[in-house]
Amino acid sequence: MSAAATGRGSRAWALAATVEDPELPVVTIEDLGILRDVTEDDQGRVHVQITPTYSGCPAMESIREDLIEVLSRSGYRRVCVELVLAPAWTTDWMTDEGRRKLAEHGIAPPAPRGPVLVPVSVRCPLCGSLETRESSRFGSTACKSLWVCLSCGEPFDHFKTL
Repeated sequence: MSAAATGRGSRAWALAATVEDPELPVVTIEDLGILRDVTEDDQGRVHVQITPTYSGCPAMESIREDLIEVLSRSGYRRVCVELVLAPAWTTDWMTDEGRRKLAEHGIAPPAPRGPVLVPVSVRCPLCGSLETRESSRFGSTACKSLWVCLSCGEPFDHFKTL
């Protein structure tokens, strides 16, 4: 494929970056850091690389279909979406905007990586308290766990650090 434009500056990247995560529609695939690369050529072909948040993520097929629809509707004649498994996705790839959007919608964003792999406490996105406890390792989706705030009494999802 002779590249006419590639990466974040391309028109195709800007379009792909608007695709929302079907399990977390408050964030885009760019916010989550799963949009890895986009290459387009002068023949109307585009190649998109995405990385799942975890192996076996059921949302990837839906994301692939959404990418094909958005790019095809915008005039690209051939859209190829490639699933890239290495390197494995990490929450470090999430944007600050993505973390902010999760918190605004009541989902505790993952903490930056550090020496502690299992959080002892997660800040409640509703009241800000650190007096919380994990209720279930699995929340509304496999990439989130369910927590309860001991201060305000509200349950909330926490995006797991992977």
